[in-house]
Amino acid sequence: MSNFQEILTTRRTAYSFEKKPISDSILQQALYAASQAPCHKHTNPWKFYIIGESTRKKLIPTIEKLADLKSARIGSSDLQKGRDKAIQKIIDAPLLIAITSKRNELDKFREKEDYAATVCALHNLVLSLWDNDVSSQWSTGSITRDEETYRIISIDSEQEEIIGFIKAGYSSAKSKVKKLKIEEISRFLE
Repeated sequence: MSNFQEILTTRRTAYSFEKKPISDSILQQALYAASQAPCHKHTNPWKFYIIGESTRKKLIPTIEKLADLKSARIGSSDLQKGRDKAIQKIIDAPLLIAITSKRNELDKFREKEDYAATVCALHNLVLSLWDNDVSSQWSTGSITRDEETYRIISIDSEQEEIIGFIKAGYSSAKSKVKKLKIEEISRFLE
């Protein structure tokens, strides 16, 4: 198996990260890989917002609000524990990136194609990080849909849609996932 095939088939999501920072050269390499993703009509619909410490701190009230709503929904009585856990997910990741895709109210098909292209760019980014021993998690939690998040990160929600946050860092805990067999996901037609 080539190194590329190994990267494709071994990449897994990580849920905890060491405090070790990711070098700027690794981040730049990953962003370059993302920029090389295929996209219909060369629209390049993606944007990557690298979220630093100051902006993360500004997100804390939004995180707390959303954690309280989740606690109420699931019937949890320990609000502070839920808040702390949600905050740590955002604060503790050595690298936090919000990824957006262009909106297109006039052409929903183009918007769908642009979303697909943005996911390809996101995947290129994640694979590039993985090639440098950096693990990641693609999160689509409620913070990515909250209008206050858009305001804090300075994203015009009428022009761009947050498709997720990438949390990344070095992780010694590699998750194991059962993948479906090829026979279960494919059909050969005559």
